[in-house]
Amino acid sequence: MSQPVPLVLVHGLWDDPRLFRRLLAWLDDGRGEPLVPHLPHRLGAIGLERLAERLGEQIEGRYGRRQPIDLLGFSMGGVIARTWLQLGGGQGRVRRLISVGSPQRGTLVAQPWPRPLLTGIADMKIGSGLLRRLNGDLSGLAGVEALSYWCLLDSMIIPSWRGVLPVGAAIRLPVRDHRHLITHPAALAPISQELLRPG
Repeated sequence: MSQPVPLVLVHGLWDDPRLFRRLLAWLDDGRGEPLVPHLPHRLGAIGLERLAERLGEQIEGRYGRRQPIDLLGFSMGGVIARTWLQLGGGQGRVRRLISVGSPQRGTLVAQPWPRPLLTGIADMKIGSGLLRRLNGDLSGLAGVEALSYWCLLDSMIIPSWRGVLPVGAAIRLPVRDHRHLITHPAALAPISQELLRPG
């Protein structure tokens, strides 16, 4: 029996790898041992491109430069994962990109925060330089199976429809808030089913 493609899980703002403990319980070792890097962001002060570099370093340290992988990012982690994929050397090796409640098109929640102090949060503003680069050239997503999960009443992604990738399917989950997208059984069931689906 062939080994599953390695899975990399990327946490978001104010989170750490413990965020995924419920999801990992649902996976029940069906994806082997995922890589769940810790990406300290100093409360949003570190820019997302720098965090994407650190993500790439950890992926390369574990899997080398050629091993195909699947990426799942929650909240800010989805934008970090996508930034590494499109701008940081992930092209050609990512099989699936799964975005869960991630401000892929920006969020009004980030608009008030000044870039000099909170670069990472400012990168998630609607119309930020980083998001313009990501959404202006989608060639880096060619050949990637992209999927977005979102919820209607997302208090962090406003308006909530901005929490989906510009390519691939978008699935609205029947949960009531941002955090439930990665903790509630109504979200964990379909997400884990997707992750356990044969490629």
